[in-house]
Formats: sequence, structure tokens, C-alpha cells
Amino acid sequence: MAEITRVVLSGATGRMGTTLARLVGEDDGMSLAGGIGRIPEAGCDIGCPVVATPETAGEWIRQADVVIDFSSPELLARLLEMHGEALAGVALVIGTTGLGADDQRRIDEQARRSPVLQAANFSVGVNVLLALAEKAAAALGTEYDVEIVEAHHRRKVDAPSGTALALGESVAAGRSVALADVRVDGRSGRPGERPVGEVGFHSVRGGDIVGEHEVMFIGERERVTLGHVAQDRALFAEGALRAAKWLAGREPGAYSMRDVLGLG
Repeated sequence: MAEITRVVLSGATGRMGTTLARLVGEDDGMSLAGGIGRIPEAGCDIGCPVVATPETAGEWIRQADVVIDFSSPELLARLLEMHGEALAGVALVIGTTGLGADDQRRIDEQARRSPVLQAANFSVGVNVLLALAEKAAAALGTEYDVEIVEAHHRRKVDAPSGTALALGESVAAGRSVALADVRVDGRSGRPGERPVGEVGFHSVRGGDIVGEHEVMFIGERERVTLGHVAQDRALFAEGALRAAKWLAGREPGAYSMRDVLGLG
């Protein structure tokens, strides 16, 4: 009999967490050991016990093969601060976005003790889009202006989305520049003429949009548009579980969905 991958969910009672819990429950190769979420009473709804804070999840974490985090920057920081040592050797899949420099530093430190896979988006299609955006940016150069437009539901709290920023990083990598040096978020008033090489970001929020991303490479006489439209939130959860299965048991280090998908 194949071994069962034991999973702990951080952010278990959120939209992604509940979807992940359902999919884990339907997968014969995985079992849900426990969850960390804001509403402990929801534990009966996702098929495992849930605690509100990482402090009381230590035993689950020590026994887990993989921890999947779709929570918040604050909860992820507490998880790493309290259980960094316990997580040593435990695979960690991170889908939380809106992270700051200190958050990223903690994740990088954890990758020296655990296999860590961090992604702004776990959709197979989006990760292909990231690779295409980098290739297009390298081929087209700064003669083509780049604008990135993303749209999400009204409850999303961070902007631009993590996926939009990942697309910006792909464009910057294709041009061999740092995104921080060329990024601009929206425009208003009289910003002046567009600088060469600038990468613009624009965010739309409304209704129940699952996720839409578009990268425009705009030249003098033509425009190349690359895009992705997500129609079902479950595809992100399916990608995260695919990543979790791939990551469990690997050596400590930082991994990406490109590694999972063999995109180089």
C-alpha cells in the first residue's frame, strides 16, 4: 500500500483552505491531520480538528509530511516563529500573498531547514503564462511598453495581486532588470510621459471574480497580449496539492511551481 501524505492546513477555514480540505478528503493518498484557522467551529465542516492559533498545533506539525499555508502574512509569520524548528524536514507549501521583506526573510531561513515551495499562483496555466511572459519580454525588449492588469473579487485585500507581481518579476527577468526599479502602480493626475522600460500595474476589484490576469506588450504598430482567466477556485487548490505531493520528502531548499511542472 502506498504511503499516505499527512497534511496540516494553515488558513484552513478560508476560501482556499476549505477547498483544499475537501480535495484532501477525496484523495486516497492524503489525510488531513489538522488545521489552523480563524473560526475553530468550522472544524466539523472540513473534516478535521481546527485551532485558532499556531501555538496549539505543534503536535500536528511534528507528525505532518507537509504543511500547506493559505492564511495571512501575520499567521504565517507566527507559524514560522513558533514552529520553525518543528518544521525542520516537513515540506512547506506557501500560497499566502501580500508578504513583506521580513516575511520573505523568514521563509528563506526556513528553506535551509525544510523543503519550501512558494508560489503566488498554483494554476498550471498561470505558471505557463509566467514562463511565456519572461520569454516575450526578452524577445520584444523595451521597445514594447508593458502593462499588467489584474481583476479579483471584492474581498481580496492586497493589490496588485501576487500573481500580477510574479508576472512583473518574469518581465523584469526577461529584461535583466530589477522590478523595483521599473514598477509603477496605477497612474493619476499628470504623471508625465511614460518612461522607457516602465512596467505598469492596474488592479480591478468587484463581485466574485475568481482571478484574471493580462500582460500587454504594446509597440508602435502592434500589441501582444498574454492572459489567463480562472473560472474555478478549485484549480488553485488542485495545483497546491500537486505541489505538496511533489515536495514531500525532498531535501531542504527553495522550490517553485516551475520545478513541479518541469518548466526550467
